[in-house]
Amino acid sequence: MSTIAMGHAGAEAAPAEKKGLWSWITTVDHKRIGILYGVTAFLFFLLGGLEALLIRWQLGAPDKTFLSPEAYNQLFTMHGTTMIFLGVMPLSAMFFNYFIPLLIGARDVAFPRLNAYSYWVFLFGGLVLNSSFLFNAAPDMGWFAYANLTSKQYSPGLNVDFWIIGLQILGIASLAAAVNFFVTIINLRAPGMKMMRMPMFVWMSLITQVLLLLAFPIITVALVLLMLDRSFGTHFFVPSGGGDPVLWQHLFWLFGHPEVYILILPAFGVVSEILPVFSRKPLFGYAAMVFSGCFIAFLGFGVWSHHMFSTGMGPMADTVFSLGTMLIAIPTGVKIFNWIGTVWGGSIQYKTPMYFALGFVAMFIIGGLSGVMHASPPADLQQTDSYFIVAHFHYVLFGGSIFALTAGAYYWFPKMTGRMLSESLGKVHFWLMFLGFNLTFAPMHILGLNGMPRRVYTYSAGMGFEFWNAVETAGSLILGFSFLIFIWNILKSLKSGEVATADPWHGATLEWSIPSPPQEWNFAVEPTVDGRDPLWELRRARGGSLPEPARVSGKGIHLPSPSYWPIVTAFGTALTLVGFLMHVTLWVILLGVAITMLGIFSWAFEPADH
Repeated sequence: MSTIAMGHAGAEAAPAEKKGLWSWITTVDHKRIGILYGVTAFLFFLLGGLEALLIRWQLGAPDKTFLSPEAYNQLFTMHGTTMIFLGVMPLSAMFFNYFIPLLIGARDVAFPRLNAYSYWVFLFGGLVLNSSFLFNAAPDMGWFAYANLTSKQYSPGLNVDFWIIGLQILGIASLAAAVNFFVTIINLRAPGMKMMRMPMFVWMSLITQVLLLLAFPIITVALVLLMLDRSFGTHFFVPSGGGDPVLWQHLFWLFGHPEVYILILPAFGVVSEILPVFSRKPLFGYAAMVFSGCFIAFLGFGVWSHHMFSTGMGPMADTVFSLGTMLIAIPTGVKIFNWIGTVWGGSIQYKTPMYFALGFVAMFIIGGLSGVMHASPPADLQQTDSYFIVAHFHYVLFGGSIFALTAGAYYWFPKMTGRMLSESLGKVHFWLMFLGFNLTFAPMHILGLNGMPRRVYTYSAGMGFEFWNAVETAGSLILGFSFLIFIWNILKSLKSGEVATADPWHGATLEWSIPSPPQEWNFAVEPTVDGRDPLWELRRARGGSLPEPARVSGKGIHLPSPSYWPIVTAFGTALTLVGFLMHVTLWVILLGVAITMLGIFSWAFEPADH
């Protein structure tokens, strides 16, 4: 039987919570860093959404001149880059930061200062990337930056350089975080929490960190080669100098396809936590879910060239990557059938998190089926660079990742804030988002098959594109409005929402055994776990109910001390790379290196705890 401390661990009064801006700048508390990630990523997500609305307004009718071709190219490049690297990935990082220690029974992550460093590097990377608008030099070559559009010949300004440096900074943040979470999951699990007892979100997070550690060095190398081509006269991707533009595609998609699973696997984990709780039954096929996730990650590195069928790789390569793409549908299908098996026959509670989780399953099935279609080279050749592709990846990344992460926000908001989100507003949010999403992206399948190419800033009347583009633009406005409802729900609930108990959903995992919001030290007494659903097991052992956990003193509990050196080190890291953005300004690079080294040495020698 699982043992979890539900009461108090001492009579001393709890210390006052640290407040003020400085406490947030110097925090190394994984929960606060998770909140910082969430707020920052959501703001970037709204920025990316605004860019999308401007794009859709331009395409809402033929021959519009609302945006110039140059502005349109900048917007769709930054929309894709922002949503992937500044929106979905850090929103997942919010849940990694806040909930991995809570789910495994730990008091913090393995390296709290490194955790803070990764957030500040991410913030500076996002600011550098978006500061390009201030210099009228926003990236304008598409978020995949195909050579030779990125060469000095075709992109002589700083546009591509901003993209290169911004992504390099963001890559450092991702790698630092991945090391941290990997070590945390492997080494800091509660006694008795064997690998096959870990919550599914923790499993999917672990696999995601492995993907990050293996995939991001690839894009890092590719970006270095591109920077060398642009600033130092090399010719890795320049045909006139003996380079090969297709090499960029291989490097980019060797990173890019695992990146798809970096974005979607955390969503799988979130949904796998929510469906059992609101179905009142354990996750169906736990072991199959674990191994299918591992199989997806493994195969994710073997299917990248299905993005490149149109480059003429030859029949052998086409066959191999076609079969690999078909094969990866098997473990994905295993997950879908297991989610259905979890819900089947359950005592379903139709709460807002469940709505979004079920919406995720439905939308992801559509996105997955359209993806399998691209395993066939003839079909892929027709659909490549058409709006069918745009529909496919939005059903996967928005219908998949964003629906699931929104479900997670509604599910864990009470734990993070101690307040419940409004159920009525939440359901309005879901139906508007569901309607707006499908009105926006479903017609893109039709437009793509009818021949509308992607990446065009306008189209002529009489081509048959007018009606469905008007529908999509209307849908995008509904979709945008749904997030205003979400924001209003958050603000209203933070101010006057229903006070949440420790376990408002009758959950199965450890985070529901402690007060809402958690205290700084998470667990006053280290929990012991004897099964996959420790709280359900404990509830059954105690006759179906558990007492409300008390807020207790943390006296005698080791906690890392706040530190401003992570932000200093992060600033130095970003400044070093900005020196390369300024066409190798040596004094800026040296200043950045000096600040970084100062931060590292001061960080190493500061006191370890309170």
